[in-house]
Amino acid sequence: MANDAKVLRCAIYTRKSTEHGLEQEFNSLDAQREACEAYIKSQAFQGWTALPQQYNDPAYSGGNLDRPALKRLLADIDAGKIDVIVVYKIDRLTRSLADFAKLVEAFDARSVSFVAVTQQFNTTTSMGRLTLNVLLSFAQFERELSAERVRDKVAASRRKGKWTGGTVPLGYVTKDKKLVIDKSEAETVRAVFKLYLEQGSFSKLVAELDRRKIVTKRRNVKVAKYRGGIPFTYGPLAHFLKNRIYIGETHYGGKWFKGEHEAILDGSTFDRVQELLKSNTVKRKVAFSESGALLQGKLFDDKGNRMGPSFSSKNGVRYRFYISTALRGRKHQAGSVARISATEIEGLVQTALSEKLRLPADKILEQVETITVSSNRIRLALNPTRGKQRSIDIPWTPKPKGSTEINTPPTAKVDEKLVKSIIRAHTWLDDLSSGRQASIEALAAAADLHPKVIRQGLRLAFLPPDLTMAALDGDATIELKQIPKSLPLSWREQHRSLG
Repeated sequence: MANDAKVLRCAIYTRKSTEHGLEQEFNSLDAQREACEAYIKSQAFQGWTALPQQYNDPAYSGGNLDRPALKRLLADIDAGKIDVIVVYKIDRLTRSLADFAKLVEAFDARSVSFVAVTQQFNTTTSMGRLTLNVLLSFAQFERELSAERVRDKVAASRRKGKWTGGTVPLGYVTKDKKLVIDKSEAETVRAVFKLYLEQGSFSKLVAELDRRKIVTKRRNVKVAKYRGGIPFTYGPLAHFLKNRIYIGETHYGGKWFKGEHEAILDGSTFDRVQELLKSNTVKRKVAFSESGALLQGKLFDDKGNRMGPSFSSKNGVRYRFYISTALRGRKHQAGSVARISATEIEGLVQTALSEKLRLPADKILEQVETITVSSNRIRLALNPTRGKQRSIDIPWTPKPKGSTEINTPPTAKVDEKLVKSIIRAHTWLDDLSSGRQASIEALAAAADLHPKVIRQGLRLAFLPPDLTMAALDGDATIELKQIPKSLPLSWREQHRSLG
């Protein structure tokens, strides 16, 4: 009888979630394989025979399919080398119901059966498949319940001020699962906070930290980018100066709690640093909001440093610039052009793009990914949607130092908010009149704005031509906020209402 049975090649798959116990001579994987081999021998009368290849995944979670042995198993199934998959329990194969459905589909495509020896179910029958799905649903429920218990335990521990793991901040080391002060690093932490209070700004602080060769925390990890020991930059420095761990607190769920670890800083020093940070942040926000920088976020020097908006005032006239962020503490890392007149480069870029792409003024910059400034050209890298043309080069030479910084006369004062609003209004009107947008509501949805904003903005498309030209030339006698939200259609009446 046994000789007449078709030979069924059985692959045994084993998995263990953690490394605990794997060092033992007879571990969990061995126990699983032994039980599976015994079951296969009991089915020898049906032609079952165990394959010599081993598919073992030690210390791999069952929550996903990213496991080396499982990948080899699936590859061998596709190659037609396996007839039956044998596991100790269903959750050894997977704990995810969605993943299980994918695996069963792959098994069915190759007519491969799946058997759990301690639960004795077979996917070749509809009842067996239903029962397996039910059991796997409970396995997934158990996994999610375990995850919730872990999260609740971490939350309770953090509220009590305990250290539950994570990135150890500069100034501390871990000992017996607790944060302990590292004396040499703690002095560095105190020095950085003190220097910020003395220097008063990030740019000066970064330069001083570089001069003193103060760097981020060094970590003994395999991945190079996480090893630290690099100069501070603005982002990590801001996070560092706001970290309340240094005054003996722990964080969880957006709140801070009294920690078990010892504080490195006194509360008064930390509070003074926070006040200075807040003050400087407000100043920067005001400066950026007033800058009217059209190219903000897209402009870089030829060493890859972002160029942000800045300005200066002389004799009551405001001059706008873009300056390399490298000038804020690391001048030696700036590109060949570290400062450029805002009106000059904005004019050059808009002119070049309008000639090449022939789009409305407010849509031109949507087609640009980056703008790089060097000593002999300005390169515009276009979005991939522009087809074959990927970049535009503008020949350009920096003006000699001391020459006029802007091309417009000092007496002209362009209300850039008004100009932008007028351009946007004409674009919206063009979208509606051409049929590109069927209604104000559709236009509002496309622009991610409220229809009321569109209706109020459209009034600027119907300003008298002389007022529109005055706004564009910087000769307007009114500001955007002075234009009423509802205007008469008659230009004569508009002139009268606007004075």
